[in-house]
Amino acid sequence: MSSLRFSLPGGAMMTGPAILARDMMTHKLITLSPDMDVFVAIEVLLKKRISGAPVVDVDGTFVGIFSERSCMKFIVDSAYDNLPGTTLRAFVDTQPPCISPETDLLTICQTFLNQATRRLPVIDEQGKLVGQISRRDAMRKVMQCHQTQRRQSTPEPLYLSAVVEDSQSVVARML
Repeated sequence: MSSLRFSLPGGAMMTGPAILARDMMTHKLITLSPDMDVFVAIEVLLKKRISGAPVVDVDGTFVGIFSERSCMKFIVDSAYDNLPGTTLRAFVDTQPPCISPETDLLTICQTFLNQATRRLPVIDEQGKLVGQISRRDAMRKVMQCHQTQRRQSTPEPLYLSAVVEDSQSVVARML
């Protein structure tokens, strides 16, 4: 089993078992079909208040991502080509950065840093979409690890007993 070891701002070290995509990905996703009308897909994004969604075919195979950027491409193309309603397939980003369930947290963070993307689809060996990780998911996991580490490295409170000296009591205090 691989392990996680990197330093956080402030010098604290994070150590422990590697945190993998499968441990932090969102499983319940709003997905779109490549044969869906573009306007229906845009309506889904707006109603659900999301900036993009994975596109999968009928058997769950990952096709790509339809995002706000895809919507802008559709709008511009429609203005110039006077397109009637069309299917999503033509406007899906079919080459987004993807990760496997075994991708570690540091690699995920590096991918977000190097790619202009808000989400990383998690794809299994058969090309099926099994989950997704957002930048916020990664940040949340780092904070959970940081808080856990801080709790574990904080010494237990030391309780002192009251002592009587020269008729004056010293009040117990917690250090």
